[in-house]
Amino acid sequence: MKRIILSAVALLMIGASAVSAQSQTSVAPSTLSARDGQGAGFLFQHPWQGKKVAYFGDSITDPRNNGSKKKYWGFLQDWLGITPYVYGVSGRQWDDIPRQADKLKEEHGDDVDAIIIFMGTNDYNNGVKIGKWYEEKEEEVMYGHGQPKKMVKRKRQYLKMDKDTYKGRINIALSKVKSMFPDKQIVLLTPIHRSDFHANEKNWQCSEDYTNQCGEYLKEYVDVVKKAGNIWSVPVIDLNASCGLYPLMGEYSKFYHDAETDLLHPNDAGHERMAKTLMYQLLTLPVF
Repeated sequence: MKRIILSAVALLMIGASAVSAQSQTSVAPSTLSARDGQGAGFLFQHPWQGKKVAYFGDSITDPRNNGSKKKYWGFLQDWLGITPYVYGVSGRQWDDIPRQADKLKEEHGDDVDAIIIFMGTNDYNNGVKIGKWYEEKEEEVMYGHGQPKKMVKRKRQYLKMDKDTYKGRINIALSKVKSMFPDKQIVLLTPIHRSDFHANEKNWQCSEDYTNQCGEYLKEYVDVVKKAGNIWSVPVIDLNASCGLYPLMGEYSKFYHDAETDLLHPNDAGHERMAKTLMYQLLTLPVF
């Protein structure tokens, strides 16, 4: 009981300390002080402090995208001393994750502590069908419970590796990433909200309150990433819900690149808001 109370006190004081430090210096602390119930001081270090983290994704992760000067992973680098290995490329979809994983392996081998995957908004925009997680087959299996074992018929599910569907692409990607890096922490981020993006006549994207070419809303693509966490035993940070960015309201345009033409890509303020959310969410996840 005492440990539970002390942990609660520490987390509360960490939150207060972080807010105070950010308001004074705009830099989030990585090692924070707190006190236990008897007044003794101690230090708490963020579990991701000083780690090497690979970032897979699309334009919101891509360092070459001009929507912001600094990305969310750059803020985490400053605040937590994380060494970022960034592989996000503008316009890419979940079917590009295996390529990004290969690139990480080629350049760094196993010298990485964690992998964060932030993908899905372009699958929605390109009208990739949702698909199915599994296909079922009826097979025979040996089974015995309360009676001698014998062969019985049962339905069995197999993960569907379909490169033309959203769920199939995620299955392919996570099968590869988990097999390549079985002892690394892998974290999924849900796609954030999106509104209009008007780059040119041939790249004119509408907001998420419209269905895509296959009749699906962005919400369905967000929910699939949440479900992938259960299927593949990987933690999911629901950035769509937790970061607060909502470009469908004009008041939030200040967090995006351009109120008239780009309410898809967060600007520096938007990325900082995402990074602060991630910093606290990552507190709950170990790096193995």
